[in-house]
This record gives sequence, structure tokens and C-alpha cells, in this order.
Amino acid sequence: MAGGATTHGVGRSTPLRVDAQRNLEHVLRAAREVFGELGYGAPMEDVARRARVGVGTVYRRFPSKDVLVRRIAEEETSRLTEQARTALGQEEEPWQALSRFLRTSVASGAGRLLPPQVLRVGGPGEEEAEAARVPQQRQAVATGGAPELRVVGSSRGLEDEPSDDAGAGELLEVVGRLVERAREAGELRGDVTVADVLLVIATAAPALPDAAQQAAASARLLDILLEGLRSRTV
Repeated sequence: MAGGATTHGVGRSTPLRVDAQRNLEHVLRAAREVFGELGYGAPMEDVARRARVGVGTVYRRFPSKDVLVRRIAEEETSRLTEQARTALGQEEEPWQALSRFLRTSVASGAGRLLPPQVLRVGGPGEEEAEAARVPQQRQAVATGGAPELRVVGSSRGLEDEPSDDAGAGELLEVVGRLVERAREAGELRGDVTVADVLLVIATAAPALPDAAQQAAASARLLDILLEGLRSRTV
């Protein structure tokens, strides 16, 4: 009886909490890997297999795939926002700040987990293209007051496409400041938008099976893309 009481008492509760926390960490790590390799459309079963837990364990922590997708996207958006703030605060030169943000983000593999709505940009004149511009670019084509930055495509609400307006909007605002500074310094092409910069992060973070090859490919591709972003007068 004493053993049974211990099983359901305080002495047993702490290990259960530790196990639950460990399972949560495994699931989140696996989700980042699976979604990074296959996109947010990957099934929950793939996440469970990578985490080496039953799919029921995943659903106990995240009652739907949408909840898990949003958790991963929110974490990645927050990480990118902090990287952008760090670049703004520690680099005085505008181009160095922008390139530091891009290099740090690409090296972390963040581009593979960017929420899809921040990458949607329509053609010239479309609302989605307008939303991705930095303030000065939008003022140049606006007929009235300066509109605020908006999250592109946030109203679609598809299950496999996370929509966290507050987090994504904050990311757009901070990256917009990096873009604005580099453009005002004459170091960035005048037609470059916030979405273009985020697209560079997504493009320069390929998922390759060999880590060393992936790092080398990302660095090389980013060098080429950065050169394409620079003003021709620099």
C-alpha cells in the first residue's frame, strides 16, 4: 500500500512533470526539423516519428495541428524579431546592420520556418505589394495619410499557414527600420521591400542532408543575394 500511495502522491508527481516537459521539448524540436524540411503541410505523424513518441502524445500537448504550427511560427517570428533588433542596436552602419541580420537569420535556418503570410507579395499596384513596403515607399504612392504596415495575407486563416498578426506585424516593423536605414544611406536598392528581405532569408536557407554542405551553400547564396540588394552606386 505504501508503494501505491507513493505512485499517486507527491513523490511521483515531479518525475511526471519532468517527463512531460521532456516530451514537449522533443515534440517542438521535431516539429521545427520536420516543418523546416517539408514545410508546414507535413503531417503530425511525421512530427511524432521524429520525436520518437506516439502521435497521441503530440495531440495531448497540441490538440490540433494548427496549434502546433502556430507555436512554431510564433517562436520563429519572435527569434527573427530579436535578431533584427540586435542588428539595429549593435551596428551603426546601416548596410552592416542589414547584412548582419540576414547572415544571422540565414545561419540559424530561420527562413525555412517563416510564417507564409509575411512572404506573400503581389505584383506592382496590388494591396499585398503595398503592404510589404517600408513607410517611405508607401507614402510615395499613397493618396492620403501614411498607412501602417500590415501582415500580408493574414486574413486567409488556412490551417497549414500560421497567422499571428501581432508577432508578424512586429517583425515587419523592425525589419522595415533596417531596410529604411540602408535605403536612406544609399546602400540599398530603392525598390527593395521588407518582403524582399524576408524572401532572401527564406531563399538562402536550403535544407540539405549534410550540415557542412548546407552551411557553405547558404553562405555562398547569401553573398550573391546581398550583392543583388545593394545599390549600384555603392
